[in-house]
Amino acid sequence: MQIPYELALGWRYTRAGRATRRNGFISFISGVSMLGIALGVAALIIVLSVMNGFQKEVRDRMLSVVSHIEIFAPHGAAMPDPARTLAEAQRNPNVVGAAPFVSAQALLARGEDMKGTLVRGIDPDKEGAVTDLAATNAEVLKQLVPGEFRVVLGRELARSLGARVGDAITLIAPAGQVTPAGVVPRLKQMTVAGTFDSGHYEYDSALVMLHHEDAQRIFRLEGPTGVRLKLKDLHQAREVAQQLAGSLSGDLLIRDWTQQNRTWFAAVQLEKRMMFIILTLIVAVAAFNLVSTLVMTVTDKRADIAILRTLGASPKSIMGIFVVQGAMVGVIGTCVGLLLGLGIAANIDVIVPAIERALNASFLPKDIYLISKMPSEPQASDIVPIGIISLVLAFVATLYPSWRASRVNPAEALRYE
Repeated sequence: MQIPYELALGWRYTRAGRATRRNGFISFISGVSMLGIALGVAALIIVLSVMNGFQKEVRDRMLSVVSHIEIFAPHGAAMPDPARTLAEAQRNPNVVGAAPFVSAQALLARGEDMKGTLVRGIDPDKEGAVTDLAATNAEVLKQLVPGEFRVVLGRELARSLGARVGDAITLIAPAGQVTPAGVVPRLKQMTVAGTFDSGHYEYDSALVMLHHEDAQRIFRLEGPTGVRLKLKDLHQAREVAQQLAGSLSGDLLIRDWTQQNRTWFAAVQLEKRMMFIILTLIVAVAAFNLVSTLVMTVTDKRADIAILRTLGASPKSIMGIFVVQGAMVGVIGTCVGLLLGLGIAANIDVIVPAIERALNASFLPKDIYLISKMPSEPQASDIVPIGIISLVLAFVATLYPSWRASRVNPAEALRYE
């Protein structure tokens, strides 16, 4: 099968053949354009993959403490029938775990130190089915026996209070007790049974866990305030929450994990979107360098264009030759960028430590950041648009120079040849 001459000529002009050796500058500009596209595509893939990795790591640490879905009564009151709610929720095929809980806010005091805390009353036997934190700290949570008023503190919270295992601390409930002398806050002395480390400072510095029956006594509740659920697929939390809203009986509120951390996830998505736009401009600049390359090539090939026109080549064919030349540069640059970006993104856990050792530096200090290793998660939803945008920009950049080439007048071009 014979290759169209437009394709053959366009590919010949792209390579550093005999004609391009006569004008090495054109070949250099073409190579710079190709390299710029490749580096821009690679940078986009690497940055977005690292951002995806950070988002996944932080999300997983959040979900080690926060359940996929929470069902709770309004105004922090006790649920009217928690057993029925548990049974109805577990009928959903997407639910793989359920556990009751009590949620409230209180003050925690030890000596002169006092901290505002989020109190979570749990069932130690069921909590492991809904959160990874409870599953990994099962031995510590077994110390939470009803009636003994023991608590498990986040590691940062325990450190700020100077509390250790076995120490006594005082839990101060917000709703006081009315006496003839006025409103007296309810105080309860608790014993520190252990600590946990979720890897997320927000929870490690504010969360207190105790048995849900002890929490009910302290906050004067008749039962748990809600039910926590774990799903087969965390990404379906919003859809499952909508299904449960239509199937559960009673006046209940439902909240999935994306709503609990809506501000953080919205900020990450906005930052990712802005980085995509900014880095796409790098690809655009490199792609539009093809304009200067093709304009110089057209000027250099005016005689060749004129000869082709006198031999019967149509303006459309002349335009096709230079479109092929520019598109080849874009395709090669995009493919090289994809391979380079995916190669670095897939091995960033090896490359970054090597750079840190060479520079004797730490990019992610453990005492500042949540994680100490550079994460990476390339996603097809990012890579495919990057490749398409790069190819489209390269193609658009070829249109004007190719159109100018098709408008060359053979008589004018050959006048001084």
